[in-house]
Amino acid sequence: MKIFIEIPTWLGDAVMTTPAIENIIKTYPDAKLIIYGSYVSTRLFVHHPNVIKIILDESKKSGFRYFNLYRDAKSVGQVDMAFSFRKNFTTQYLLFFIGVKKRYIYKRFTKKEIHQVERYNSFINRSLGVKLDAGKLKIYGYDSKGKDDAKSLLGLNPGATYGSAKRWYPEEFAKVATALSDTYNIVIFGGPNEGEIAEDIEKILISNGVKNYTNLATKTSVEELFETIASLDLFVTNDSGPMHLAAAFGVPTISIFGPTRYKETSQWMNPKSILLRKELECSPCMKRVCPLKHHECMKLITADDVLDKIKDMTVKENS
Repeated sequence: MKIFIEIPTWLGDAVMTTPAIENIIKTYPDAKLIIYGSYVSTRLFVHHPNVIKIILDESKKSGFRYFNLYRDAKSVGQVDMAFSFRKNFTTQYLLFFIGVKKRYIYKRFTKKEIHQVERYNSFINRSLGVKLDAGKLKIYGYDSKGKDDAKSLLGLNPGATYGSAKRWYPEEFAKVATALSDTYNIVIFGGPNEGEIAEDIEKILISNGVKNYTNLATKTSVEELFETIASLDLFVTNDSGPMHLAAAFGVPTISIFGPTRYKETSQWMNPKSILLRKELECSPCMKRVCPLKHHECMKLITADDVLDKIKDMTVKENS
């Protein structure tokens, strides 16, 4: 049984498909999977024992996109079944030229506010005619490798690719890091367009006399990002792809939410997770930039709020 799977472009969404994909394998234990998607998302499946081939979706890079999609479809070879966790015309086009009869395209089956993991899992259950529960997020091959230093490791993730409305403030991240610097070594994360935010935190740490930090923003490969997050002892993050990675690795996490639907995209099945948000009439607005110009959903969250949650987490762990 060979199965083609198109995964979401965004890292966080791709992580949230993993329980559904594990249920495909539960249904067909000997299935050989062909994964199709963006470079970042497909790295999640590099070490998956059932994956025999990864095809990168680079159809937008150069030339005529639909010719590139046709070429990708023909490179898949013969498969018995195809799934796509995306729902646009290019997906229909791609699956048509793969030529498989059993093809299933993601659909939202309810307007109720449920977690995105459950939406993806419902899609697979309905497609396969099964009733399997969504299990934990699953990423193979990136377990913690341990640390040479005796200090614990705190990760800060001030970015969020979706837009500025999801980003907590660098000075508040820096206050948290400064307060915890005697206990934790600090790692600052950031994607290709988030170097400036990380540098803002770094400048404040320097001015506060904090030296035990590493700024990894824009400096890591995707695989290195996975490995470093898996090694963290504590993570403070916006709603983002790295937040979902931390959930998959069971990292104790403070997740800061503002404009997004926390019931749909919070960490999934991470018992060491605490969600921090303010209850406002305008939130969640789901906008990339605050439409009211005040951004109070993030401004009202302080470093003291985060530090209090970390204290609560520590008390629970020690009780």
